[in-house]
Amino acid sequence: MYTDSAYWHNTLQDFKDKKHPLFIGSAGTYHLITRAKLPTHRPRGRLDYQLLYIASGKAHFYFHGKEEIVPAGNMVLYRPKEEQRYYYYGVDHTEVYWVHFTGNNVKNMLRKYGIADHVHVIHTGTSLDYKRIYLQMIQELKLCRSHYEEALVHHFTLLLVMISRLQEKKLRGKSVFLMEEMDKAVSYFHGNYNQSISIENYAREHGMSVSWFIRNFKDYAGQTPTQYLLSLRISNAQSLLESTSYNVTEIADIVGYDNPLYFSRLFKKQCGVSPSEFRKQLKAAEE
Repeated sequence: MYTDSAYWHNTLQDFKDKKHPLFIGSAGTYHLITRAKLPTHRPRGRLDYQLLYIASGKAHFYFHGKEEIVPAGNMVLYRPKEEQRYYYYGVDHTEVYWVHFTGNNVKNMLRKYGIADHVHVIHTGTSLDYKRIYLQMIQELKLCRSHYEEALVHHFTLLLVMISRLQEKKLRGKSVFLMEEMDKAVSYFHGNYNQSISIENYAREHGMSVSWFIRNFKDYAGQTPTQYLLSLRISNAQSLLESTSYNVTEIADIVGYDNPLYFSRLFKKQCGVSPSEFRKQLKAAEE
């Protein structure tokens, strides 16, 4: 298992802040590779809020005593004093990012960005931008540079803006049928991203014109189907580079590329560095 987390002033205990509209208390990530199970159960919840992003795999959550399996491409919100019960399983290769936050205006802020009081699961799609924001918050909490508390609020607010914009796109005049079709496509892509997928064939097999499917998928997910698949593959490649000893050729094959050179070029275009350089930077950061 790979884990990386950071806490404000190394405060492991949760707390409620009444002085600031929004305050970030901690952030972190878990990547399950070999560990069979990682359970969390807080019967009385916490004093703060928690927002989790499922980047790959899936997680098992319980809301009001009922299990809900939440796949990658979703965020889960817990509010203060809510029972928190969820499980990650190694067989799912779950990758999760989380942040705890508090403040005297959080409820109004969540409403402002379109997150209703009763909502627990928010469909966001997968994006490297989400991961970058969580990693930036972890780094700020670790380094404690000048004005880092304001920087944390900035990063978290940007995350809320991204969520809000996506929800607005999805709700703008979309039919139930369309939403269901896009949900099905997202689930299919997550289950088969490492296989050869023809967007044209998928659309035709589901009774949709190719142009209609691409246009509406982009409105729904913020990316075209091809871009979404690329994001999934690169995101999972990053996880493998971080948490396994597989070489670049093996990782390319695992995420669906039979040409490692082509994979490396795509990875560098998306991440700014080659897969090998990405792994070196991770190791240097851990030293």
